[in-house]
Amino acid sequence: MSGQNKHKPGGPKLPVKQLAILAVARFAEPLALTSVFPYLPEMIKSFGIEKNEVAKWAGITGAVFSISQSTTAVAWGRASDRVGRKPVILIGLFATMCCFLLWGMSTSLTMAITVRAIMGGTNGNVGIIRTMVAELVPEKELQPKAFSLMPLVWSVGSVFGPAFGGFFARPADQYPNVFGKIEYFKKFPFALPNLMACCIFFISFTTGLLFLKETLESKRHKRDWGLILGEKLTRPFNRSRKHHHHHRHQHRRHSFVDDEASAPLLSSGKLSSTERIAIQVSPPSIKEIFTRQTVINLISYTFLALHSVTYDQVMPVFLNYPRYVRDENTQLPFKFVGGFGIGSDKIGTIYTIYGIFCGLIQFFLFPKLCARFGVLHVYRMAMCVFPLIYFLTPFTALIQDDTLRYAVFLCILIVKGFLVIVGFPCTTILLTNSASSLRILGTLNGFATTFSGLGRAAGPAMTGAVFSWGVQHGYVIAPWWFLCCIAIVGAVPSFFIVDGDGPTRSLDSESEDSDAEDEGTNGEGNVIVDSALDDDDCLSLHSETTYGAISPENQSGKVSKVGSETNLLS
Repeated sequence: MSGQNKHKPGGPKLPVKQLAILAVARFAEPLALTSVFPYLPEMIKSFGIEKNEVAKWAGITGAVFSISQSTTAVAWGRASDRVGRKPVILIGLFATMCCFLLWGMSTSLTMAITVRAIMGGTNGNVGIIRTMVAELVPEKELQPKAFSLMPLVWSVGSVFGPAFGGFFARPADQYPNVFGKIEYFKKFPFALPNLMACCIFFISFTTGLLFLKETLESKRHKRDWGLILGEKLTRPFNRSRKHHHHHRHQHRRHSFVDDEASAPLLSSGKLSSTERIAIQVSPPSIKEIFTRQTVINLISYTFLALHSVTYDQVMPVFLNYPRYVRDENTQLPFKFVGGFGIGSDKIGTIYTIYGIFCGLIQFFLFPKLCARFGVLHVYRMAMCVFPLIYFLTPFTALIQDDTLRYAVFLCILIVKGFLVIVGFPCTTILLTNSASSLRILGTLNGFATTFSGLGRAAGPAMTGAVFSWGVQHGYVIAPWWFLCCIAIVGAVPSFFIVDGDGPTRSLDSESEDSDAEDEGTNGEGNVIVDSALDDDDCLSLHSETTYGAISPENQSGKVSKVGSETNLLS
């Protein structure tokens, strides 16, 4: 029977339009926040900081943002429960946009750190976006796939962000024919990349204001003037589709954010028992959230965030540090000091090449690897290779030939980018599969955000201090070997992770099965639900997909795991 279903188009679908709007909002943050990496060492030196202290203060500056974001994440989450998800996301985007203007015009280290702290404290979008994803995709079998999309967006944004910052920093020096006579860019040499970042945030803010739909149950019925304006602006483009859309209503599914939400197609008397009691389900307990597997996955996720993000933040300091020169204090192969001695423009070029290769890996290699070897095996492989990358990185400074030095360094950097692109989506999938119930996914992702934020705060601060200590004592290898040790410790939990079967619905299975047979399926394993989105705006999820398709043999309320045949980017 499953074979007959294999090509049926009636399965549930992802609301791509709304997920794409969230992706735009999410993409702006890593792109803008990582754009500071190439010019941060030069910016800190411009404040009068000695070169041996630059790494320490660069680490502290990066850590302040993550600490502030972690400490205010719960408060912003509670605010979103009161006033709605959309207003809080828009506030976060607008506040971050304003902070970037101030950051680009920082004239002292105190001002820079203060702005960075405010920037982190006023933006709680990470957890709220994950919550919106859960509310946008009420179909249980689609949630694992939906939760896996945002880490991919972050990976792509954080790859291209540094290249973005490197090209636009110090424009009066880099592009004197264009910006050389503008006093503003002479006085504030790091303002331009932040002005460009503000443009990206403005696009995200405007897109969210006009097209993002509220998902909070208590607020989604209220009039949204932003959506009304967006509808009026796009009405001329939608008229040609109106007639076509009308004849496809049989494929619609009821969503939390449909225009028809205030007038459901199904009366309350026809709702399933699951739908009637879903809103009454009690909050998950700590014991439910922190099972053995979720704890192991959270530990592994925290270590990955700590050392991988730290590498990206310390790397520009290393590239900007003066070239290696052998003297009486040098004792190869371990005791030496030196970097690449390049500026933000060349650092930006390196990251551009890095970004191009990582984009190719992201879209072509990663899905095939997961399909061939499985998510867990690919993840373990990545965790084992990270220490080797960190171990080898400082020795690239010893290569005297410029071409060979850059070639070797880029090879190492590309491998590292591949490991990051593999690591974060895989750990998100494994974390999702470790959840005992779908009702804990939102809370579990909230804790994952908090723990990873602490890792992203602690890593740069500690490694920056180790970098400063190392160059003062003649050991530039110190921060990289410190990261190597952290990565070795972080690889250990991956061998205790079990790729679970995915979260269950944690409700009355018999009631769900009965309701599903009567209302939710066609008797052949395909979920049939109403939708206000036409097929052009959705991604089909057929019954043969490993993302939780319900087959006749699997109607017990269990969501199929995100398996090795995953294609996240299809």
